[in-house]
Amino acid sequence: EVDSSKKFTILDVNKVENRMRDFIDQDEKIIRFKTSKKDAIDIYKKQNRVGKADLLKYKNTEDLHLYRCGWLEDYFYGYMVPSSKMLKVFSLRLYNEGIVLLGPDIKNPTTVTKFIHQPNLFKVYKEAKSWADVLSIPNAASLNEAIESGSFPEIIRLAEAYHEKKICDISNMINNDKEKGKLILIAGPSSSGKTSFAQRLKLQLMVNKMRPVSISVDDYFVNREDTPLDEFGEKDYESVYAIDLNTFNEDLEKLISGYEINLPTFNFKTGSREYTEDKKIFIEENQPIIIEGIHGLNPVLTQSIPEGNKFKIYISALTQLNLDEHNKISTTDIRLIRRIVRDFEHRSYTANDTIRMWKSVNRGEEKNIFPFQENSDIMFNSALIYEIGVLKKYVEPLLNKISIKDEEYREAKRLLKFLQYFLSIDDESDIPNTSLLREFIGGSKIVH
Repeated sequence: EVDSSKKFTILDVNKVENRMRDFIDQDEKIIRFKTSKKDAIDIYKKQNRVGKADLLKYKNTEDLHLYRCGWLEDYFYGYMVPSSKMLKVFSLRLYNEGIVLLGPDIKNPTTVTKFIHQPNLFKVYKEAKSWADVLSIPNAASLNEAIESGSFPEIIRLAEAYHEKKICDISNMINNDKEKGKLILIAGPSSSGKTSFAQRLKLQLMVNKMRPVSISVDDYFVNREDTPLDEFGEKDYESVYAIDLNTFNEDLEKLISGYEINLPTFNFKTGSREYTEDKKIFIEENQPIIIEGIHGLNPVLTQSIPEGNKFKIYISALTQLNLDEHNKISTTDIRLIRRIVRDFEHRSYTANDTIRMWKSVNRGEEKNIFPFQENSDIMFNSALIYEIGVLKKYVEPLLNKISIKDEEYREAKRLLKFLQYFLSIDDESDIPNTSLLREFIGGSKIVH
């Protein structure tokens, strides 16, 4: 975003990029220095950067390290390189009257990453910012102030009402185009709240006098011995080809055409599909089929169904909150924190277990989910502006159990450092038992 009264143009972007390259050529040193928290706050007040000044009040140390580069002194939430000359692989691009900064490609760091046009995603981020402004909670410090003042219950109620309205709007869209809504596909990355969302959407569809049925893609897994292998020679259960696509598509075609089918059940103990007489179903005119899973937006999953019969929904926790004026909160970090809490509360996994698996989970998302997110008809942002305040008290004790000897320690320490900027919300009485957050902290009446 560019805070400017005049419209930003490509000429302005070129000027900024040329100035940045001059700065890199000068090889300005990036110097880390120690100062008191009070002096740092004074620096930001003089710069009129209220969000950062207010946030530092919550840091639980009296001294901290700032970085100096040329005329600028700033506090960052990670480590800096030693000099500007190391930052030469980048480019700027004008986008939505703002700037996209493209850094090094993760697989080939000597080249700039490719720009991907993502209008749906940018629209959701814009909506999130607008909603944060409506609530007057643009950053972490303002959330802390609401917690300190005791005004947070109203924020919880408003955030939950906003979710309900968005789900109701999606239900109305489906109701207004029943032909397109014959097949409702819901996809999103790990810990985005897909299961709660699907249940709440189902309720709203029923309010619209529809009678949706749900089908689990997991029940169409190929028999375990037929599971495809990944590049490491391991069974790839997250591949779309781990699903019996032919049978799945045949059953969907029959259902939509009005025929009865016998739904399978995948037996995870034996690693094979089973059929029983009590799982025969057929659907009527007002019965959309809901399919929720990581491959929902991959056209290969439902290749036999015409696009005109599919309503596609992408869901993720696309953070509404910023740490301060210059730092967004990572959407991946929010999902990881959610997952650590859920895995411990409902699956008896330690934080070590979850962090250890997270890289593999991310690889699967990069391969199976993110490339298809722009295929969606609509994106649903499952982030709740207050949730870090609630999750903090659950996740901090779990992260603190990770020993300095463990390989997960560095990641745990990074997350703990991030969480220290937030106050805890201890009173959960205003969080409804249908909230997406309940899927992770417990107490949900719609997810078991």
